Amino acid sequence: MRNHQAVSAWLEVELAAGRLGIGSRLPGERAMAEQLKVSRTSVREGIRVLEALGVLKAGVGSGPGAGTIVTANPAVALGSTLRLHIASSHLPVSDIVETRLLLETWAAAHAESDAVSMVAAERLLAEMDRPGLKAPEFLALDALFHVALAEAAGNVLVGAMMASLRESIQTYTQRLTVDLPNWHSTAARLRSEHREILDAVRDGKGQLAADHVARHIEGFYREAGFQE
Repeated sequence: MRNHQAVSAWLEVELAAGRLGIGSRLPGERAMAEQLKVSRTSVREGIRVLEALGVLKAGVGSGPGAGTIVTANPAVALGSTLRLHIASSHLPVSDIVETRLLLETWAAAHAESDAVSMVAAERLLAEMDRPGLKAPEFLALDALFHVALAEAAGNVLVGAMMASLRESIQTYTQRLTVDLPNWHSTAARLRSEHREILDAVRDGKGQLAADHVARHIEGFYREAGFQE
């Protein structure tokens, strides 16, 4: 085991034993270095790695916000990893589309109408109705809407996976818009479909919401000329 990996191994043990939890503050670098019998540089490197993975959040300076605390943001690690694999073509767009269908239809079928994220979904729809909204802005809001819908299902892992896919979805949908025959017509249809999905969730019609989501996703890629 490399020295900096000792920090990860130690943290895993502490979390499993219940001695640390979300929001807990880690000991200082010097104390950790002495406890783990590694250098302070190794401790610092280990903390940086865990921060990049969304496990820790390092505060600087002094005062209440200083020090390193345990956090929980699995979408950070998933998102950066997925973006790299997509950029290197290790994850074909066709696989991402299929994954979206699996995740989002399940999430729509199980979404709770009174979930907190449903408020965000409503707000995002309102923002997408703004006159003069450019395609990149619309698609950024669109991706956030789909994440909010997934989070409404209450499954933390599904929500994190959708959040991690958000930037990738936004990026490749923007690339596909150049092949659309009429962006304004497409945007109007997407707005209408978003509303249908949200209304079905609000009415407690999970299967209908899932069917709407499937048609919505498949329709966009079909219109953009995407071939699996």
